[in-house]
Amino acid sequence: MEAPFIREEIQELEAKGLRRSLREVSGPQGKEIILDGRKVLNFCSNNYLGLADDPRLIQSAVNSLKQEGFGSGASRLVCGNMESHRKLEEALAKFKKIERCLFFASGYMANVGIISALFDREDVVFSDKLNHASIIDGIILSRAQFKRYPHNDMMALGEGLKSASQYRKRLIITDSVFSMDGDFAPLQEIVRLAKKYGAFVMVDEAHAFGVFGKNGRGLVEHLGLEGQVDIQMGTLSKAAGAFGAYCCGSNELIELILNRARSFIYTTGLPSSVAAAAEKAVEIIAAEPERRRQLLKNADAVRAGLKAIGFDTMASQTPIVPVLIKDAVLAVEFSKKLLDQGIFVQAIRPPTVPVGSARLRVTAMATHTSEDLERLLKSMREVGRELLRL
Repeated sequence: MEAPFIREEIQELEAKGLRRSLREVSGPQGKEIILDGRKVLNFCSNNYLGLADDPRLIQSAVNSLKQEGFGSGASRLVCGNMESHRKLEEALAKFKKIERCLFFASGYMANVGIISALFDREDVVFSDKLNHASIIDGIILSRAQFKRYPHNDMMALGEGLKSASQYRKRLIITDSVFSMDGDFAPLQEIVRLAKKYGAFVMVDEAHAFGVFGKNGRGLVEHLGLEGQVDIQMGTLSKAAGAFGAYCCGSNELIELILNRARSFIYTTGLPSSVAAAAEKAVEIIAAEPERRRQLLKNADAVRAGLKAIGFDTMASQTPIVPVLIKDAVLAVEFSKKLLDQGIFVQAIRPPTVPVGSARLRVTAMATHTSEDLERLLKSMREVGRELLRL
C-alpha cells in the first residue's frame, strides 16, 4: 500500500523522537547480550532473577519436547490441553495458595480475557490512570463503564466508588508494580475501599511476581493481603524468565473465565515446553529466595547511585528505576550515547508514557555484579554531564 500519509506519519514520528525500530539479540537473554552483533551490558530487561537462560528451565523444556512434541495443535478446550499445562496450573495454585489458576498465552491476552469475561455494560471498572495498556483494552472490550482515577489517588477512588452504587458490579483494577514508574499501588487502601463499597479487586502482579513477598508470590503477599484480593493476574515472562500468564482465584471464578474469556477459548494452547519451563521457574522462585534478596540489593544500589548523581528517579521502589528526561528526542540521544559505551538502556517515550515524561527505564537484575553497577553509574554520570549538565 502506497499512500503519502504513511510516509508523512513516519516522518512525523522521526521528528518527534517517537519512531521505534527492532533490534536483534543473538544468543540467550542475560545480563550481557549480543545486540546487533555487539556485546553490551543489559540494563533494560524484565529478566529480573536471571532465569531466562537458566539451564534448568532449558532442560525442562527439552524434556517436554521429547515427551509431548512442540505444538499443542488446537485450543485447550478442543484437544490442546497438554499435561504440562495442567501441571503448571497446579504448581501455581499451590505456590500462590489459591484454589485454582488458569494459564493464558500472554499477559495481554489474560487481562483482555479476564475483564471482558466478568464485566459488561451494566458494570463499572475503576482503573489507575497508569495501568498497563492491556488492562485499558480489556475494559474497553468489556463495554463496562470506564472510570480512571489519578495515579494512586485513593481520595478520588473513594469518591468514585461512593457515587457508583447504581451499577450491578464494581471492580477496582490496578497494577501492583507500575511498569514504567517502578512504584507500588496502595493495595491495602484499595482493599479497604473495596470492602467499604462492595467492589471486587483485581491486581496485575506482572512485575511483582517472583520479586516481592517472603516467598516471591508478589505484592499481595508482601503486604499481607492474601485471601483479600478476588482476582490475581500475573505473567511468567519477567521474573520467571519464561512466557505466558496466569489468573488465580476461586474455583468458580476460574471456571467462569475458562468458559467466557475469548482470548483463552479461541487461542491454540501454548507449546507444552513453555509451560514446563515456567513450572520449573516457579519451583526455583520458591526454593531460592537469595535471588530476590540480591535483586533488591542491586536495585537499591542503582537507585541510590542515580540519585547521588542528580537524576530524578521519580517514586521508584522496585527493580524498575526510571530516569526522568522529559524530552523524547533527548531521551533517545541519551540512550544512544550509553550504547556507544556498551550500556543498553532503552528510552521510553509517548504513548507508553505521558507527553513530557520521556525517560530511560533502568532495570536491575539479580545477576548484575557490583562491577556492572559501577560501570552503569559511571556511564550515566558521563552522559548526564554532557547532555543534561548535571
